[in-house]
Amino acid sequence: MRVGIIGAGAMGTLFGYHLAQTCDVTVLDSNVELLATIARDGLRVNDEPTRMVTVAKRTSDLFSVGALFLFVKAVDTLRALRPFASELDPSTPVISLQNGLGNDDAIKTALGGSVPVILGITTESALSAGPGHSLRTSDGNTLLGSAGAAAATSKMIAELLTQSALKAAVVYDIRPHLWGKLIANASVNALSALLDCSAGDILRDANAAHLAESLAEEAAAVAAASDIKLPFANPWHYVSEVIRIGADAKSSMAFDLLSKHPSEIDYINGAICASGRRCGMPTPYNDAMVRLIKAHESLSS
Repeated sequence: MRVGIIGAGAMGTLFGYHLAQTCDVTVLDSNVELLATIARDGLRVNDEPTRMVTVAKRTSDLFSVGALFLFVKAVDTLRALRPFASELDPSTPVISLQNGLGNDDAIKTALGGSVPVILGITTESALSAGPGHSLRTSDGNTLLGSAGAAAATSKMIAELLTQSALKAAVVYDIRPHLWGKLIANASVNALSALLDCSAGDILRDANAAHLAESLAEEAAAVAAASDIKLPFANPWHYVSEVIRIGADAKSSMAFDLLSKHPSEIDYINGAICASGRRCGMPTPYNDAMVRLIKAHESLSS
């Protein structure tokens, strides 16, 4: 199968590398220098042998792929997909393993409401070690669920990943899992960015840990009020375990603030605030995170 990857950062590189074991992979990214390096050197994960992939010279190089994976920031989804409108085969599934809520809406806004969308979460973790080179920091699992795709299509994508030496499975309802990941991200990402610290530092400081726990509990309350049955009983225990797994890493939002790339705050803590307004639940902790990140972005611009 021809597979398209949009976004060649750490996670796009990780998944592109594995998919290249069994698929014809074409990579697209807005960073021209990054693509030039990948075209010359291929993709690499840890110290494994390099795998060569095709680099898209233009968006149209991906119009005929059999599956399209999104690894861009949520804030960049519309920009990345608008050129595909009326050009992508309407039967081609678009797979989002992005952070936050609302990515399916952005995909359908760009491509139309009938596009077969598959949403997923992954506990795979990777750090960039250079252009086209990822360090896989933990072997994880990927869960997929339909947001408009047929059940057989979701199953086909899961099998594609498992054939590429990645763990993957299909769930009937992806929303509880999306919210579980959302709660972890909302508790850690903005806090790590504002404190300029690793995830593990949050557990080592009583004040930071208390704030992260408050964010997690507040988000879980919004999920409950929204009739989302979370895949864990205790949100803080879950978030603490997520932090321990990635203890040495800073959040992606920290790198956004450093590089002055627009953050995903509206899709993470902001999504919790929006859901809280819809169900009548106050969200003062998450609202504070949104305002602090936006203030940081404004004052440092």
